[in-house]
Amino acid sequence: MNFKEKVVNTINDLSKKVKESETYEKINNAVFNDEFRTLKEKLIEKIEEYDKIIIFRHKRPDGDAIGSALGLREVLRDKYPEKKVYAVGEVIPEYLKFVGMQDEILDEDYEGALAIVVDTATEDRISLDKYKLTKEVIKIDHHIPVDNYGTINFVRENFGSCSLVLTDLFDSMNFDISNVAARYLYIAAITDTGRFKYKEVDAKALALASILLSKGIDTEEIFANLYSKDKNVFKLQGYIYNHIKYSENGVAYLFMSKRLMKRFKVKVEDAANGVNLLDSIKGSMIWMFFVEYDNEIRIRFRSRFIEVATLANKYQGGGHAYAAGGSIKSKKDIKKVVADADKALKEYKMQNGDKF
Repeated sequence: MNFKEKVVNTINDLSKKVKESETYEKINNAVFNDEFRTLKEKLIEKIEEYDKIIIFRHKRPDGDAIGSALGLREVLRDKYPEKKVYAVGEVIPEYLKFVGMQDEILDEDYEGALAIVVDTATEDRISLDKYKLTKEVIKIDHHIPVDNYGTINFVRENFGSCSLVLTDLFDSMNFDISNVAARYLYIAAITDTGRFKYKEVDAKALALASILLSKGIDTEEIFANLYSKDKNVFKLQGYIYNHIKYSENGVAYLFMSKRLMKRFKVKVEDAANGVNLLDSIKGSMIWMFFVEYDNEIRIRFRSRFIEVATLANKYQGGGHAYAAGGSIKSKKDIKKVVADADKALKEYKMQNGDKF
């Protein structure tokens, strides 16, 4: 090694040590007025190290999981045309196939790749175990951080959707967002924020959404695909309104059996989305749907003002403070879940009254 090479290596080593110091991180974040600036830079540096990038999302995907994965794929393909970038996962639900399609790749394609997992709080929820074939994993998420399974964990739990976490990353790092990518990310945002009505929606969220809207996306096409319903779904909704059950203190809930879904000829996704019909019942600040699958009953927890993520954790689940999921094995366990939710609602009403 000649003298020039030694000098260059020494400078690089010093630069690396400086960047890894807490002092550098504090100064760098302060300069950009962004407490996550240094972490964002490390994330992008890691992406630039790899020739192959494979994007994963969670099992049983929703709009945010699909939209975030596809949006990230498009932005990275545009930014790094020389890299191979894929988005993978299990089957996309029928109602989300209009969003866009993921990639089918071979097992050997995973070898030596960087895995980026979006919108997935815990490692056991990653769709496709083939992420284990990759060399390294990065986590980008917005759920309560209970499992830091990545070598880099970029989690913004105050954001209403993972797609807005990504939009903020792209905007602050000056990445171009195409019309195609913006469509994916916007679909993800509106589905996970309930069309921007949930608690996490603030001025920052709307500013990020405006960046996506500025790309000329067709919102009419998006809303028509997302919210047009089959006639059978409306018939099921009538049934739901007439069969809501209530606990002693006002927890609203309903058991959605496979027999009922067959009777109304609706897909399980349409049936499960019925939980949103219970969101405005006065006095019922916790509401739940118990949806029957082949080997389990999945629970959709929803609330206003009362944190339900801890309750979901008790039943093999998790999620956001006011929107979470869990599961039980038998219908007889429903009473226990309802009792736990009723206790939480009773305690809230004792302290705050029954005004909501």
